[in-house]
Amino acid sequence: MRTLLRAAALLAPFDDTGREIAGASLLISGNVIEAIIEPGDRLPRADEVIDCSSLVVMPGLVNTHHHFYQTLTRSVPAAQDASLFDWLGTLYPIWGRITPDALQVATQTAIAELLLSGCTTAADHMYLWPNGCRLDDQIEIARGMGIRFHASRGSMSLGLSRGGLPPDDLVEDEDAILSDCERVIDAYHDPNPYAMIRVVIAPCSPFSVTPELMKASIALARARGVHAHTHLAETLDEERYCIDRFGCRPVELAERLGWVGPDVWHAHVVHPSGAECALLGSTRTGAAHCATSNMRLGSGIAPLRKLLSAGARVGLGVDGSASNDSSDMLDEARHAMLLQRVLGGPGELSAREALRLATRGGASVLGRDDVGVLAPGMAADISAWRIDAPQFAGAADPLAALVFCRAPGADLVIVNGRVRVRNAKLEGFDAARHARRHNEISRALLA
Repeated sequence: MRTLLRAAALLAPFDDTGREIAGASLLISGNVIEAIIEPGDRLPRADEVIDCSSLVVMPGLVNTHHHFYQTLTRSVPAAQDASLFDWLGTLYPIWGRITPDALQVATQTAIAELLLSGCTTAADHMYLWPNGCRLDDQIEIARGMGIRFHASRGSMSLGLSRGGLPPDDLVEDEDAILSDCERVIDAYHDPNPYAMIRVVIAPCSPFSVTPELMKASIALARARGVHAHTHLAETLDEERYCIDRFGCRPVELAERLGWVGPDVWHAHVVHPSGAECALLGSTRTGAAHCATSNMRLGSGIAPLRKLLSAGARVGLGVDGSASNDSSDMLDEARHAMLLQRVLGGPGELSAREALRLATRGGASVLGRDDVGVLAPGMAADISAWRIDAPQFAGAADPLAALVFCRAPGADLVIVNGRVRVRNAKLEGFDAARHARRHNEISRALLA
């Protein structure tokens, strides 16, 4: 099967040259990009031709941090104006009522939103498993919806009675956690190029797991060749918790426990010192920047320029839908750009840099060298937006306009060579019917 994306208004490969080509075409063969055809060159024959003359075409966006299950608890009144620890304390009991069916419906909602926002690869961090929920529930949905999925087997083991934040009834036995991590790696992890499913080992945070589990988790991940993920340095409350309990700051704790390196990435990293930025950079540790969530919870502004200059791998994440409260990757790029300008002035982060973080940056954070760029041999993961929409009227720079303007959803999204969004509609998805089912479950959880 060969698909030709013909004569794009603008093609932005995000390759090392930084080129942007008006009128270029893109040829897909199966699940791989075969060629970029320059304007005026002869167009090859294809089984399907998609007119892209009104579209900006670029790599699919890569989401490096999410909590799919939280789509069930958006804008909960008691949590609307809370900082992280109080927000968690309010929502933990509600999340404790989630069932496998509810988890699958929430996962479907989040993935639908992501695909419609141009996201083709997503990492989710699920770290509580009430009422028989399993990682298998999410993987089943992701496979059916056709998104490239990094599925985290997250965990919490340090309950309130032992000095942690989560309720005791939401934590797990550590031996059981490690055993299930082994199981899901054996069952689902695919280390091969173009893999659609990869498994991540992801204990939740310094205030919800023990140092012993952190050490055992990173040892297991490295023994099995999978990546590891956790929350780190998100708030000043977390910083105080780590100093009081462990006698050190969060990043120092991560280093002590072995949680730095090119196979690790941390969510948020809002409050690292200059020396800690240098440490994360020198070890090529990754960071998932979640600008919207950090603003929503009043957590602070992550020092992206310091992290990038130090050599850290940085991507973007929408974070959970109870602290964002949506799953829109292009919106995340916009907020990342604007928030950095609040911190450092209008030159702190450009629109193109924000889009690069959302594509190549995210691919690097997840350890992928097969997505994030449009080039021959790369996975056919593509997103495209209509620039003849009213939101872009008068835009002199169509690529930058995707970030500066309030863009509508993606018009075309292709994952692994398969069209998932066409004419801004998710293929095979009854949005109204699904929303009704989702709302029924959400109301029952909150009742």
